[in-house]
Amino acid sequence: MRAPIYSDRPEEIFDPSTFEDPFPLFARLRRSHPVARIAETGVHLVATRALVQEALERADDFSARLTGVLLRGDDGQPTTLALPPNPASRVIATADDPEHAGHRATIQPRFTPSRVAALETSIRSWAGDAIGRWLSDGGGDFVPVAEFIPARVVAELLGLPPEDVHRHRTWAMMGGDILAGAIDVERMACLAGESARMSAYLRTHLGHALASPCQGPEAPLLHALARAVRDGRLGEDEAVGIAAVLFGAGGESTAALLGSAVRRLAEAPALADTLRRAPDRIPAFVEEVIRLETPFKFHYRVVQRPCSLGGCALEPGNRLMLLWASANRDASSFEDPDTLRLDRRHGRDHVAFGRGAHFCIGAGLARLETRIACEELLARTRSFALPAIEGPVHARSIFVRRLDRLPLDAEERSRRPH
Repeated sequence: MRAPIYSDRPEEIFDPSTFEDPFPLFARLRRSHPVARIAETGVHLVATRALVQEALERADDFSARLTGVLLRGDDGQPTTLALPPNPASRVIATADDPEHAGHRATIQPRFTPSRVAALETSIRSWAGDAIGRWLSDGGGDFVPVAEFIPARVVAELLGLPPEDVHRHRTWAMMGGDILAGAIDVERMACLAGESARMSAYLRTHLGHALASPCQGPEAPLLHALARAVRDGRLGEDEAVGIAAVLFGAGGESTAALLGSAVRRLAEAPALADTLRRAPDRIPAFVEEVIRLETPFKFHYRVVQRPCSLGGCALEPGNRLMLLWASANRDASSFEDPDTLRLDRRHGRDHVAFGRGAHFCIGAGLARLETRIACEELLARTRSFALPAIEGPVHARSIFVRRLDRLPLDAEERSRRPH
C-alpha cells in the first residue's frame, strides 16, 4: 500500500511553530504514521527508531546520494528541487560504498580518540577566550560564541589560517541553509556565491598542500587529502568537496549542539548548579542534549528500486527523510524519552550521529567541544538565564535544530575556582 499523507496541512512542516518545536509532530508520526508521504512530493518521513535503523541497514534499497531536497514552493506548499548529478558532491555523508569507504579511510586517522583528545588544551583555550570576551562585553547573544568555537576547531583540523576564522564561521553555518526547505531566492543566490568563494578558497589551500606536502600523522587534513589526490585515490574536486562537507558537518552541527546545551542550562538553573558542583556529570548532560536536541533532524535517502518500508510501497526516485530527532525520542527505545536524565543508562544508545557505515566521523570531537564549552561557561559564571523580554529563536530550517539567537543575562564569577 502507499504510505498515508502525513498531515491534512502539508505546509505544517514549514510553520514557524514547527521550527521552534518539531517534537509534537514527530510524536504524532510515531503514533499514527511511522512512514508517511509529504503530499505528492515523493518524499517520505520515517519516524520510528526501528524503521530508521532498518532503512540504514538496506543500503542496496536506499542510497545516501543527495539527488534532491524538499522545499516550500511559491504557493507555500511542499515541493522538491532536483539536484543535478555532480560527482564532487558525492562525498562522505552523500556517497555510497565503495566511494564512501575510501573517503572515510582518508580522513579517519585524524579523528582517532587519541588525536581528538590531543586537541583538548587548544579547544579549552579557544573556548575560554571566547567566553571570557563574551562575559567582558556583558553577556548578550551567545550564538556567536557557539559558532566561533567549532569554526576555529575545523580550521585547525584542516590546516587553515586561524586569522580567517570569521570567514570559516560564515561557511560553517551555511550548509544547513541549502537543506532548510524554507529558503528564498535571494538567500539561495547568496549561498551560491559564498559556496563558490569557499570552494575557491579551499582549492587554493589544497594547492598549497599539493605543492608543499607535510607528511606524517600530525599533518593537517588538507595534506591528507592532497596525498590522496597525488596517489590517485581522490580527484581534486572530491578533495575540495570533502573539505567543504567538514565545515558544515563539523561546524554547524556542533554549534547547534553547543547552543542547545547552553539554552538547556539557562532554562534550568538548578541543573546548572548541579553541574558546577559535579562537573564529572557534564558528559552525561551533553549526551542527553545530543539525544533530545539532535542537531541534524534528519538525513535523506533516495529509493533505488521498487521496495517497501514499514509496509508502505516505495518507488525508485522517492526520497526518505530519516528523522533522527524523532527516533531519539521513541519510547520503545528510551524510558521517559522527553526528559533530560543524568542517570540514564546506555546514554549513548541514540542515533543523533547516525548508525553503521555512515556514523558521524567527528562524534567524539563534537562531544569534546561541547563538554569543554559547558565546563568553561559554568566555571566562569555564578549564573546565567534567559532574559524576561527576549527569548531564543531557532533557525527557520526543517533540517538543522540550531539557534539563530540565544540572549542571556550572565553573572560572572570574580575569579575562577581552582
